[in-house]
Amino acid sequence: MGLNCGIVGLPNVGKSTIFSALTRSEALIANYAFATIDPNIGIVDVPDPRLKRIAAYIPPQKLVPATVEIVDIAGLVKGASQGKGRGNQFLANIRSVDAILHVVRCFENPDIEHVENRVDPLDDREIINLELALADLDSVTKRIPKVEKLARAQDKEAKAQLEVLEKLRAHLDQGKPARGLGLTADEKLTVRDLFLITLKPMIYVANVDEAGLKAEPKYVADLRQVAKEEGAEMLALCGKLEADISALDDEEERTMFLSESGLEESGLDRLVHAAYRTLGLRTYFTAGETEVRAWTFHEGDRAPQAAGVIHTDFEKGFIKAEVYHFDDLMELHSEAEIKVKGKMRIEGKEYVVRDGDIMHFRFNV
Repeated sequence: MGLNCGIVGLPNVGKSTIFSALTRSEALIANYAFATIDPNIGIVDVPDPRLKRIAAYIPPQKLVPATVEIVDIAGLVKGASQGKGRGNQFLANIRSVDAILHVVRCFENPDIEHVENRVDPLDDREIINLELALADLDSVTKRIPKVEKLARAQDKEAKAQLEVLEKLRAHLDQGKPARGLGLTADEKLTVRDLFLITLKPMIYVANVDEAGLKAEPKYVADLRQVAKEEGAEMLALCGKLEADISALDDEEERTMFLSESGLEESGLDRLVHAAYRTLGLRTYFTAGETEVRAWTFHEGDRAPQAAGVIHTDFEKGFIKAEVYHFDDLMELHSEAEIKVKGKMRIEGKEYVVRDGDIMHFRFNV
């Protein structure tokens, strides 16, 4: 199971710069609106120092980290929900991602034009959120007549869906995101096929200049407060600085550069960690002579579901799992010693997988 995040925002807020830095790729970056038309897609490794620490005691032929897919979606503008600025095409690209990374410009630079001819992060945020809400409102409104007809015919599922759709319409009509409505898991399931954009979790990314990393500007403080009220994650990073870091090929050089910049970890690391928290994702490992590999699963998944992340056959034919924890390996240094100390467990279908578990699955196809 891979994590998939879409970067959105107004034109010229630094989306493509941040995308290029995070993915170490060369997206088109230009000082004009709609430089990005087709979405750029990059795959980045999930930073996890536990991989190398496992490999120190179980030497593999290769290390395989978990990955995140980052999609750089073209800038949205006022009227995007009505098709302005290729809005319909760009909004369709957002519907396929797991989480939204909303880049907001929090720096002044007269050489970089702003599509609204001013720097106002809170207003920028409002423009994007409103357009996304209006796009969802259109989807909900178009669905209601069909469901109403089925509900009048006493279709129980249609009645339940209609109730949710009516709540969504009233909420979205106020320009509010659907995730703020507090729908239950069952209610979300009834409208899953609408792929509502504003039901997706959002992480605000404040793009600051280098001075903004050392002393938080009011732009960032205001955005942080609004994100807190919304219950959303927010982090500040400097797109230009991240681009400089990503240009360094040597890991030791990147670490030194971060240290000299007063940062403990890169924007990529912080962004991935925020995405994992937002989506309730965790990591387990498989380890052997061939590879030490990280796998992403949802918090609360039981052993068969975690096995299914590797292959659906693993879930279908799941028998048992041999399990020990990363901490056990750090303490005892080998699987043999882990077994001697009784730390290796045999778990069944009801076992709830923990972050940092190291697992070997037994299955029958």
